[in-house]
Amino acid sequence: MADLRDKTIVVTGASSGIGAATARACAAAGMDLVLAARRRDRLEAVAAEVERLGRRAEIVEGDVAEPGHAARLLHAAERAFGGFHAVFANAGYGLEREMLATPLDEMRRMFEVNFFCGTDLLQHAAQRLLDAKRPGHLLMCSSCVAKFTLPRHGAYSATKAAQAMVARSMRSELAEHGVEVSTVHPVTTTTEFFEVAAGDERHHLRDGVPPHVPPLFVQRPERIADAVVRCLRRPRAEVWTSHTVRLVAGAFTAFPFLQEWVMRGEARKYRERDARS
Repeated sequence: MADLRDKTIVVTGASSGIGAATARACAAAGMDLVLAARRRDRLEAVAAEVERLGRRAEIVEGDVAEPGHAARLLHAAERAFGGFHAVFANAGYGLEREMLATPLDEMRRMFEVNFFCGTDLLQHAAQRLLDAKRPGHLLMCSSCVAKFTLPRHGAYSATKAAQAMVARSMRSELAEHGVEVSTVHPVTTTTEFFEVAAGDERHHLRDGVPPHVPPLFVQRPERIADAVVRCLRRPRAEVWTSHTVRLVAGAFTAFPFLQEWVMRGEARKYRERDARS
């Protein structure tokens, strides 16, 4: 089991949700942090929590889609802590929208933030680890919907599937250099994600998540954060926090007609909700 004390991790999307919870969990495990997000006030609040846990935090404010953002983050880690051990590419967002109602420019923007920016960060981090001949651990926050999709989440699911495939390829390519690569596959999580995804339809949410999602499949961000720390200690290819959903994903892959049946039922629920509105 890897000792995380005094090692450094870079976390994007660190101002709230899974990113903030992961920052706290990593600090509790003895790690220092580089925290990146757009909202400086929230970053400062998370950094204060990290420092109360006895660890150090460096803040990098900015949008992951800004040119050179990945290099800025890694420079910050090298300047403040002499380098980094791990990177968690967590920044991302979704849209709850039918495919025919999703303009290509919106889809491109989502791919830019979720896929290209995360991949850029992992590529830069991997190259620096190789150049320094140091082991490390790269993590990408994917989703359970990397393995299947649902109505009105097609574009988001596509970005998550792309993340998972790139990370899996990097894992095999970097293994001989001592660099681990993992994907994280949360289920429905009580964060700001669904408020952003729902947009003007956020009034349909219940406690921040869609009302049709069974409580069994709703988790707090701290559960994902604890699973990330366990993966940092004992690296593995994929991090899942719901064995049930993982089995469902496998069943959908093996028996596509099951996914088709579920997706049609979910599409019907959306239509009925729209009709009531």
